[in-house]
Amino acid sequence: MAMVYVGLGTNLGDRLENIREARKGLAVIPDTDLLDNAPIYETAPMGGPGGQENYYNTVSLLDTRLEPVELLRHLHAIERLRGRRREGETSRWGPRLLDLDILLWDDAVVEEPNLTVPHPRMAERAFVLKPLSDLDPDFLHPVLDLTIRELLQRIPPDDAGIRRISV
Repeated sequence: MAMVYVGLGTNLGDRLENIREARKGLAVIPDTDLLDNAPIYETAPMGGPGGQENYYNTVSLLDTRLEPVELLRHLHAIERLRGRRREGETSRWGPRLLDLDILLWDDAVVEEPNLTVPHPRMAERAFVLKPLSDLDPDFLHPVLDLTIRELLQRIPPDDAGIRRISV
């Protein structure tokens, strides 16, 4: 079994419902247990086209027997069920109905054609680090050799700009 942290984000439609439905989807992935959910935070969009709505972001902790690429397929299926169509997206950081990312996989480093773990930009993103720190502030990033708490402290306060909206 592997302990896996998954980031959830949405800024289109009913954002709270998108998160709730994604969590339900995570709970029924085969050979996987949903162990915990961080609070949901509202954050301004980072990059991408202007005029986007704010995002809702959170992190969930899974315990899985699946391989990383197999879990990623399930995450993409959950995104599709909520209406996301990756093939039509024109901007890497554009609006999203739902975005599910594998952030951490135990203390492993995973390099696959469509998957890099730890998530390559997570250490720069307060909207990932804050909910992750709510679940496990002492988790040691396997590449950077810093805890989640330490990574979050490195984010300039002006860049943090996140607001907790739920438990």
